[in-house]
Amino acid sequence: MSFTLDDMEDTNTKRIVILGKTGAGKSSLANTIFGENAFMINHTSNSGTRECQAQTKCVNGRNITLIDTPGFFDTDRPEEELKAEIVKCIIECAPGPHAFLIVLKVEKFTEHEKAVVKKIQKYFSEEALKYTTVLFTHGDQLAEGTTIKDFIQENKSLRDLVKKCGGRCHVIDNKYWNKSPKGEYRNNQFQVEELLKTIDKSVRANRGSCFTNEMLQGVQEEINQEEQRIRKSSSNMSEEEITQQAKVSAFKKILIKVTGVTTGALVGAFCGAALMVGAVCTVLNSTVIPKAVKAITSSVGALGGQAAAGTAAAGAATGAGTAGTTTGAAAEKLLGGVTVGVVAVGAVIGGYKGYHAAEGANTPGEAAHRAAEAVIDDAMLVFNKVRDAVYGLSKPQ
Repeated sequence: MSFTLDDMEDTNTKRIVILGKTGAGKSSLANTIFGENAFMINHTSNSGTRECQAQTKCVNGRNITLIDTPGFFDTDRPEEELKAEIVKCIIECAPGPHAFLIVLKVEKFTEHEKAVVKKIQKYFSEEALKYTTVLFTHGDQLAEGTTIKDFIQENKSLRDLVKKCGGRCHVIDNKYWNKSPKGEYRNNQFQVEELLKTIDKSVRANRGSCFTNEMLQGVQEEINQEEQRIRKSSSNMSEEEITQQAKVSAFKKILIKVTGVTTGALVGAFCGAALMVGAVCTVLNSTVIPKAVKAITSSVGALGGQAAAGTAAAGAATGAGTAGTTTGAAAEKLLGGVTVGVVAVGAVIGGYKGYHAAEGANTPGEAAHRAAEAVIDDAMLVFNKVRDAVYGLSKPQ
């Protein structure tokens, strides 16, 4: 869902998030757009140590903030490794980006590239694609006389992706198109201006608003609160310094919360499964199985309802539901076929518990420890109550 946020943002600066796998040329693209080496380029195949980078510059009369991201969509990278980088990206683009650039190479579209595109489409909502342009690098690989629109017609997966992005696609070459005659198709200055025009048109089509959601708005509110706190305690800092320090503080707080939620969700997924499996084993030979199942369902349902209500009231804790669903699916695979619903419920409850357990933690590590401890303690308490209830139901009347 998108919202107009004129009262929350500087409408003169457009935030553009650059996405793509490692080695696609994201950082080089950012430097090409800015016309200078503002972003550090990693020439190795491993971007594991890289961080999200953000720079602001005036380009062709437009104030632009480019947010260069690590390889979020690399198919062989554990998503846990990217947690801090994803949080930083969210901080930098809050209250939301005006445009996304999905960066792909002009090359043979292999199964690996198809997997990356599928992952992008999986994580992008249809609403986000309204703000997205597909940008190809290594344009010199195009056959003579071939445009990028000709190139995408050769592959159905590319055609479908560009179609979902409103037909928006452009191409550059960070190496060979810098010195070609201006105004020609194979010229970076020409292509950058065309790209910025496309983004301008997209922003107008979206009524001048950026892409945002409740999470991004919550992050912006956190930054605003930090700015107010810093202003009261530090009167000699510039507005730019205040904003940067506020982002650092917000980043630390949110990362701690995210760690609490994800750790709690993972532990909760396993505890939820153990709870259900243990209870089923206890009553397996009982003649009152329907009553036992009803008692277990009521206990889990009550906890689930409490978690849902608490999550809604907790603001940023709404991420517990998403984390729970994702982690629940992963845990279900590891547990070898335990009912998905059981694992998912445990994950959501664990995420909720982990969120609150992380309050007061000073580091992500401490948050993870608190979350795991809280979820395990709570799971044991619930398990004992359910076990006692089952024993009571199984006694001869």
